[in-house]
Amino acid sequence: MADIDADALCAAYLDRTQDLMRAILEAERDSLDRAADRLADQIAADRLVHVFGPGGHSNLAAQEIFFRAGGLMHVSAILDEGTLLSNGALRSMAIERTPGYGRVVIADRGLGPDDLLILVNAYGINAALIDAAIEAKRRGAFVIGVSSRGHADQTAPDHPARHPTKQNLHDLADIAIDTKVPVGDAVVRIPRVGEPVAAVSTFANAFALNCLVIRTIARLAERGIEPPVWRSGNAPGGDEANGRFIGRFRGRVRSL
Repeated sequence: MADIDADALCAAYLDRTQDLMRAILEAERDSLDRAADRLADQIAADRLVHVFGPGGHSNLAAQEIFFRAGGLMHVSAILDEGTLLSNGALRSMAIERTPGYGRVVIADRGLGPDDLLILVNAYGINAALIDAAIEAKRRGAFVIGVSSRGHADQTAPDHPARHPTKQNLHDLADIAIDTKVPVGDAVVRIPRVGEPVAAVSTFANAFALNCLVIRTIARLAERGIEPPVWRSGNAPGGDEANGRFIGRFRGRVRSL
């Protein structure tokens, strides 16, 4: 039986992730710019930017730009226990498919007309996500969606993950950023293995969000505003640099 060239497969994975991120950068420039303008307005007014990734690995997206070296201190992650994988993967999946759950999470945060919410979900369809979007908009919050339009559009209306209304995040968000994650997420085929391997959604979400952070900070710098940015606590002077701003956000950012 012939050897399988694992190096070549890893190189193919690298190519696919790079191609995906280039596609996001090129095709989503307008959406990223419009979203950055809204974030810059929010931060210039000293208001928080809420981010919620309802769904197993989509929670990683909320964590990606929260309390992170090089990240905006105004970002407040909604790290709800229900869909975190640390509380059980099957439990997480069941809860993200539960109608009404996302509404409760948003209501608990008390979001209103002055708030901005980034909703991130690889596939853009699950019930908790759609309820979170509906409830946030009902309360007057501005919603930015980060998800794969193609994946959502190609998912059957009767898929068990879907919200009862069959809606997609990109149809509900005020601004939708398309991460272009392919159906199934995994992109590498290994000879003699039935299922594809190596998912790309975490890369896509992280890249889109960090591009949004970069653009937002650039917008603020153009206005003569230098927003507080986290420095790694493991870098020289990190604790001291961050300590200058902790009092400004403690109590406002629930997960801090």
